[in-house]
Amino acid sequence: MKRNTVIVVGAGAIHAAGDAPPLREAWELMRDAAIAAASDAGAPALLQRLDSIRVPKGMWGYSDPARLVARAVGSPKAHTTLADIGILQTSLLAEACDAIQSGAEQVALVLGGEAKYRQMLAARMGEVAQEISQEDPPDAFQQPEAEIWSQAEAAHGLGMPVTYYSLMENALRHHEQQSLQEHREAIAGLWQRFNAVAGKNPQAWFPEPMSQEALLGGSDTNRMLAYPYAKWHTSQWNVDQAAALLLCSEQVADELGIAASQRVYPLAIAESNHMTTVSSRQQMYRSPGYALAAERALTLSGVSLGQVKHVELYSCFPVAVRIQAREIGLPETQALTLTGGMGFAGGPLNNFVFQSLVRMIKVLRDHPGDVGLLTAVSGMLTKQGVSLWSTQKPPHGFAYADVSGEVREATPLCTMVDEANGPAVIASYTVLYDKAGAPVRGVIVADLPDGRRTVAHSDDAALAQAMTGQEFCGRAVQIQAGNVFVIADRP
Repeated sequence: MKRNTVIVVGAGAIHAAGDAPPLREAWELMRDAAIAAASDAGAPALLQRLDSIRVPKGMWGYSDPARLVARAVGSPKAHTTLADIGILQTSLLAEACDAIQSGAEQVALVLGGEAKYRQMLAARMGEVAQEISQEDPPDAFQQPEAEIWSQAEAAHGLGMPVTYYSLMENALRHHEQQSLQEHREAIAGLWQRFNAVAGKNPQAWFPEPMSQEALLGGSDTNRMLAYPYAKWHTSQWNVDQAAALLLCSEQVADELGIAASQRVYPLAIAESNHMTTVSSRQQMYRSPGYALAAERALTLSGVSLGQVKHVELYSCFPVAVRIQAREIGLPETQALTLTGGMGFAGGPLNNFVFQSLVRMIKVLRDHPGDVGLLTAVSGMLTKQGVSLWSTQKPPHGFAYADVSGEVREATPLCTMVDEANGPAVIASYTVLYDKAGAPVRGVIVADLPDGRRTVAHSDDAALAQAMTGQEFCGRAVQIQAGNVFVIADRP
């Protein structure tokens, strides 16, 4: 009788901060992470038995990096999957777990990596970081079902993640009736606690201590990007990092004599793939998918939230952490990261969940029987993933749930219009800054009298400046031609 209980037996992370030129390409970092994972398992032979390799798309041009890794580690016939940006990293983990539990596969590798630091250094020298040429497609290519943002949003300047997350941040502040100063201090305090954790993480790219005052933003070393966010509030993606998770069946682990102390079990993964744009969300300060996914994952695993001892919340921006904590039911003051977060541990574009899972696995091995909770984000809190892990074998095996339908029902949306004319009320806003750190454009999401919603902007520098010192959520405006707004209720 086959024993198909899924086990993570190897976890490897590559942190190339101290490398001397020539620096490794992203696929080489992934290869080395795979080798490190097999070494961690104490079973290098696992790499010659791979049935599949799954990789999320990154900031590189490879058509099938999994195939490059497969050939390099001795499993050239492994089935390869490339998941485009917009696919949850937990989806790749869940697929590997399901394939092993069903008996379709016995050994699977899930990995990813970036070499953006390598690219940045080359650009500074006026060069282009060369990559190996590859054109062959992967065995499977996954794409999201919808766009992460709309063209109408981008037309007004909301073309980067920092602008969308700042909209959510300001909406949350207004909902909780914080003053602007209280809000800035809360963000800086949260990030200072993350920074302190990064200082204890040997894999952190930016472990240097930062004070709460320095993390308020607005200084030469922490210039403003989109109100209320500054440079160090964002995910730092100029890193050369990779991570790999090696999964196999219990039968294979027993055959190879993999030590019980190395075995970490996926208990449950629950996720939502319901896609909405930020400006269309009636409640931009919420993400119901996390409440629903966490509840389902906990129920499936037979674990209560109080039994969860270790937490890693996806940390691209402070509001992502703040919203997840509120939805799941975790106090913002408790330890919400094991890594230090994407601002300090390093935030490879589409790979951080794997980096953080490597860290989680090592922590769980040091605390046998504990349960760890790990979250994932795709897009602008567009998709939500929650997973639970433990060294304790689940009595009923790995469980998976897709809660997209429930999330669709729980997420009220507004009808968006590209052009409007007349009165409106600001639902949320942000302010964009130039490279010198001066506020130059205000962007608003505004509710119209008929219940519909639109996006508008103003390039009035004095107004942009005022929007950083006063609460503008709830203010009345007039939308004019081109969806330019003016304030209707001047203080």
